[in-house]
This record gives sequence, C-alpha cells and structure tokens, in this order.
Amino acid sequence: MKKILIIDALNMFFRCYARDPSIATNGNPAGGCVGFLKSLQKSMRLTQPDDVVIVWDGSGGSRRRRQINKDYKMGRKVVHLPKDMNYDFSQEEEMDNKVWQQTRLLDYLDNLPICQFMFDEVEADDVISAIVQSKHLKDWNKVILSNDKDFMQLCNDTTILCRPAKKPWEILNTKRIVEDLNVHPVNMALARAIVGDKSDNLPGVPGVGFGRVNKFFPFLSESEEYSVQDLITKTREISENTKSKYLSAVIDSEEIIHNNYRIMQLYQPSISYQDRSKVDSCLNERDKHYNMTEFRLMLAEDGFVSLKWDVMEQTMRRIIQF
Repeated sequence: MKKILIIDALNMFFRCYARDPSIATNGNPAGGCVGFLKSLQKSMRLTQPDDVVIVWDGSGGSRRRRQINKDYKMGRKVVHLPKDMNYDFSQEEEMDNKVWQQTRLLDYLDNLPICQFMFDEVEADDVISAIVQSKHLKDWNKVILSNDKDFMQLCNDTTILCRPAKKPWEILNTKRIVEDLNVHPVNMALARAIVGDKSDNLPGVPGVGFGRVNKFFPFLSESEEYSVQDLITKTREISENTKSKYLSAVIDSEEIIHNNYRIMQLYQPSISYQDRSKVDSCLNERDKHYNMTEFRLMLAEDGFVSLKWDVMEQTMRRIIQF
C-alpha cells in the first residue's frame, strides 16, 4: 500500500519556533521556519511516504466551535522564542518575526510538489479528518503527525498517529490506544468529552478522568460506536445498582458532555463541500510543481543551504512519480 504523511502544520511550527535557535542571515530568529523544514525532512526519513500533505489552521479558527462554546481555546499560552536566544523583542516585534517566519515557510513549501491547505475559519483538525476519509486515499496508509490527542479518534486499520514530542516518537494505532486507554478510537471523542480538555479550555465532568471512565464505562473499549444519549442511558442503568457521586455527576453534566462532543468529534468534520472538493482535487489531480532550484536559492538567501536536504529531494522526486 502507498503511504501518505499528513502534517498538523501549526503544531509542528510552534514546536520548532519555541526550540530551534537558528538565525537567518538578516539577523532574525528563523527556528520556526528552518526547524519546520528539518522536522519535515526527519519525518519523511522515518515514514518514507509516497505523498505529503501539510495542513494549517485557517484564519479566525472555527466559528462553529466558538458558537457552541464562546470560551473555546480562550487563554491559550503564547508560544515564545527559545529563552536562550536572549532577544530583547517587544511583544509586537516578536509577533512580527513569528508572522515573517510562517510566511517565509509557506513560500518554501510552495516550491514543493505537496498538498498544502489553509481554509478560512476551518481548523486543521477538520481538514485532516477530511483527508483521512477521502475516497482517493481509501487504499493508502495514512500517517498523521501531531501531538494533538484529538487525532486518536481517527485511527483505524489504515490510519496511525505519530506524536513527535515523545522520545522516541509515540506511535498510536487502534490496538495501542485500546490497550493504553481502554477506549476504542470510535468512542474516543465521547470519552474525551466526559473528561474535558484543559488545553482547549473545555471543562469536563468534575472529578472524572480516564481512570473513572474506564471503571464505569468499559463498553467504550468496544468497536461499537456509542452516542452521548447512549452514554447517559447506560449511566442511569448502572446507577440503579451502583451508587456513586461520579455517576450522578455524569448524568448532571449531560449538556456539558454533549457540547464537548460536538466540539471534539472529528468523525463528521466541520468543512464545507467546496473546501472538501478542493482537498479531493489536490489529492487526486494536482499539478505536482517542484522547483528545487528556487527552494535552494531561498535556503542560500536565509543562510541554510549548507544543511543536508538529500532526503527532502529524494522524497519529492518520489512524489512526482505518482
């Protein structure tokens, strides 16, 4: 089977931005940009893909999710340059540099024969879900590269999640997820809706973490998909024989669970028909533009041409062949 590498771009960019101390010839920090390219090459070396897709969060984030919960993703920590760089930037100057790095990176990637997506008011999660579900990739192995645990729900017989923040990389497939969390991917969004997600400012049921989800709801490890209403019905049935304040809390938190699930679930991605058609078209019919000369000229201009990019070139040539 052919293999496609699907990258959660902003997740990778910020990880590199906060850690890579690279400096461009203009004297400004460039770790987010060149660190991304180095991480891209490493991920291609480890996964040996036949195609690569890079997905960015669109401007404005998800309007639909904010309509469900106005506090969604509020209060997220700002990602800063590495502390050891000792740059005396104002907040505005650091933001300008961050924007420059991301814009420069987009220009680099435009010279490669890959798919790159960014749709206004659409999160990368939804686009990645649409990619995984695309009929054109039915017979492909899909590798999602991200530290975001939301993607566990997309794992199946042909889709895995690689979490590069772990050393070595954490590789999650359906079997591993069920063994580690006792929750099947088809029920992962429901389990996480109960627990909540602090990183997205989504509180869950008070006092209920994955441990108590496993204790009270072992059926979530099954491959049968359960709805929020199924969960509440079963919780009421369990409560008839097992008295627990945590079961009562789940019943009392039905609306919270329901709203969290609507926000977290990726089984039916929040993406328009038009944008989904653009995804399918790029995966199936795109003109695989490859300009390694311009790519190298940009590297020379920024001062990074001396780095080895052999794996990058090999992978891009392989992509063109398909």
